[in-house]
Amino acid sequence: MWSTQNTDREKLLFNGASSNTGNSNDEGARFKNDNQSSSPISQREIEALTARTYEQQNDYSLEELSSKLSVLHKINVEIYDEVNNQVNVIDETSSSYTSLKGTLTGTIGRMLETPYVPTFPYTGSLRALYPLSPTRHVPPHIKKPDYADDLEGQPISEIKGKHAAIVSLDAEDIKKMRTVCKLAREVLDIGAAAVKPGVTTDEIDRIVHEAIIERNSYPSPLNYYKFPKSVCTSVNEVICHGIPDRRELQDGDIINIDVTLYHDEFHGDLNETYPVGTIDNDSQRLIDTSKQCLLKAIECVKPGFLYRELGNVIEKTAKSNNCSVVRTYCGHGVHRLFHCVPTVPHYSKNKAIGLMKPGHVFTIEPMINLGTFNDRTWPDNWTAVTADGKRSAQFEHTLLVTEDGVEVLTAGIGEKRVYP
Repeated sequence: MWSTQNTDREKLLFNGASSNTGNSNDEGARFKNDNQSSSPISQREIEALTARTYEQQNDYSLEELSSKLSVLHKINVEIYDEVNNQVNVIDETSSSYTSLKGTLTGTIGRMLETPYVPTFPYTGSLRALYPLSPTRHVPPHIKKPDYADDLEGQPISEIKGKHAAIVSLDAEDIKKMRTVCKLAREVLDIGAAAVKPGVTTDEIDRIVHEAIIERNSYPSPLNYYKFPKSVCTSVNEVICHGIPDRRELQDGDIINIDVTLYHDEFHGDLNETYPVGTIDNDSQRLIDTSKQCLLKAIECVKPGFLYRELGNVIEKTAKSNNCSVVRTYCGHGVHRLFHCVPTVPHYSKNKAIGLMKPGHVFTIEPMINLGTFNDRTWPDNWTAVTADGKRSAQFEHTLLVTEDGVEVLTAGIGEKRVYP
């Protein structure tokens, strides 16, 4: 899905275009979440804060300490106040200065076990754990998309083509899409096999990353508008764009794993939601409903069908199971570009434009909630969560419109691949 947010970075979130699409010029319309932090802490800031501490170096200047403390303030105000009080009463000639360096080391160690931005009004019980692990290595022989090495992670090709018409792929391009989607399915299944209580989402990210590299491919999320990881892991109330971190999965959780990889100049995209251990009845109903919404929508795909009509089918299915449909994030075109037209909203009475034609390739990926459809965004400017803290689930396939129906390019073992 991709939705856009008017953040300082003007960054495009993945997985779909803004769903408020009254015409083609609305593609990528930007939103502003009032609950977002005005100065969110970045992974780079945390790395700068902790790197030398890990090495136990003792050559900080007072200026360096002050700089590190300004970052620490964003993470935990109480810890900041504790250490800053000490900084204010000593100088570099003081006998207490050496002691302060040790104190800072211990303080940052405590910070590492502290939930991210404790003062933020979280909607549910989930908290991120920072710092993130270092950025994972991509060997130089791997072919990369244009944003991979960009300092701001901007997909220039997407930005230039955001108002282009929907593309119908030729036979050669379709062959490449089948290949990349097959690889993406393999990787998702590998990542899913690791899901169990006690495993961190960062470990799942490592497994997915390595599986992608083994397939001579690039993990599409990595550095996409500076997203810091190779996969999205969305747990419990997280709707989408969850950043893998040090939190361990717990019995009763649910987790969505969203894999996209880039191979031979094409992207393949899919996701599924999995139970962690034994889950409650509502969580199982949510997962079942989410998958049913996707399958009902796939049954409609064929030449001549309006993209906007998919939302009517999905919302009817969700409501029949006492669930709601997220509106902020949508499905999207995918091929040489990670996200492009068509926009595929999942809710009813939307105003998306476009008629399905043979050769169109796009995702359907309804995000279904147990409670309200409204969402909020964490201070990391990525993690989208339900506004009421209730759980969310999602399933996604990349689809090819054929002459008389649809081919599910990311179908798994035992799943129907061709409709009708």
